[in-house]
Amino acid sequence: METWNISMEELRDKGGYYTATEICNQPEIWQKVYDKVLSEKDNIEVFTNKILQNGNLHVILTGAGTSAFIGLSLLGTYKRSWHHFTSCVSTTDIVSHPFDYLFPEVPTLIISFARSGNSPESVAAVSIADQICRKCYHLIITCDKEGELANYVTKNEKFVFMLPPDANDQSLAMTVSYSGMLLAGILIARLGETEDMHNRIRLLCRYGEKIINDYSKTFSEIAGMDFSRVVFLGSGPQFGTATESHLKLQELTDGKIICKTDSYLGFRHGPKAVVDNKTIVIYLFSNQPYVLQYENDLVSAMKTGKKPLLEIGIMETRNALVVLDVEIILAEKNSLDEELLSVCNIIPAQMLGFFKSMKLGLQPDTPSKSGAISRVVKGVNVYPFITIEK
Repeated sequence: METWNISMEELRDKGGYYTATEICNQPEIWQKVYDKVLSEKDNIEVFTNKILQNGNLHVILTGAGTSAFIGLSLLGTYKRSWHHFTSCVSTTDIVSHPFDYLFPEVPTLIISFARSGNSPESVAAVSIADQICRKCYHLIITCDKEGELANYVTKNEKFVFMLPPDANDQSLAMTVSYSGMLLAGILIARLGETEDMHNRIRLLCRYGEKIINDYSKTFSEIAGMDFSRVVFLGSGPQFGTATESHLKLQELTDGKIICKTDSYLGFRHGPKAVVDNKTIVIYLFSNQPYVLQYENDLVSAMKTGKKPLLEIGIMETRNALVVLDVEIILAEKNSLDEELLSVCNIIPAQMLGFFKSMKLGLQPDTPSKSGAISRVVKGVNVYPFITIEK
């Protein structure tokens, strides 16, 4: 058995078995996530419907590191679907500056995303929220039933959505756990539509399979090029994917490849200066015509100034208005919801990170030679929090 023409034996010898198989298993896991949300739909609705009756509810999407970036892709979906004020705040920010985000008189729903739920800030953030907010609810989306977050004890109402066991990836860099939790978040936000989304989930899985099977050689060849920087650009839900993409490539290469993320419009306001002849720019294109106008303008603007080594476009259908060095095209017509594209569009960065890690002689499953990063963050002190009387 082989993955990307690499035998299982070689993958194990080179420390890349888990990362490779977890990247490739994502479409299969997405279908399982959909089925599990569908099977738990009634229970989730009972929990959320009561909470959503709060007129001035504040919904906070939170997590640490990669898990925090899920909220960046989900922000618009929750605002449009639930019609409540929603913000995306990392647990690391909540823990250090809780009164910037939590208010005693405002009913608050904390939606926590966590692979293991064992990061020190994960439980600290929900605990602090319980102390500050008079009405505080918890929706926990996680991959580890034994994790501290899943087993967090609170006097407030709590619902834990547990992803299928094989979404709990074993490699250092989150791959299937990220995309699986992101998909679960989309489906829960749009719970009333879940039964009608069967065909769209199948299409999402096909897109993922196409990237994995049809473009592996492309990314392997790109990984062999002499580049030191990569910029990921995305708008709306794709901005969350671009942000996670930049971290994924940087993690898997142990910081040897420095990455940056931005929006298309934001990139012109100074960050474009980072581009040089050893920079790859990767565009995550929207499939919305209005948004594409701004994205295409930025691509045109890249013709002025320093030229990047390579420009790569990831798009649902061919974008005839831009000329790029590499195009990752998923279909002949636009058919998928923009937020669902953010799920499959993480795969290119995962693949590029895996192949570049191998080219650099690193072990993708444990790429950090110095131990600077680990599967679960270590060394974080959580200090006692004292709040006002309720």
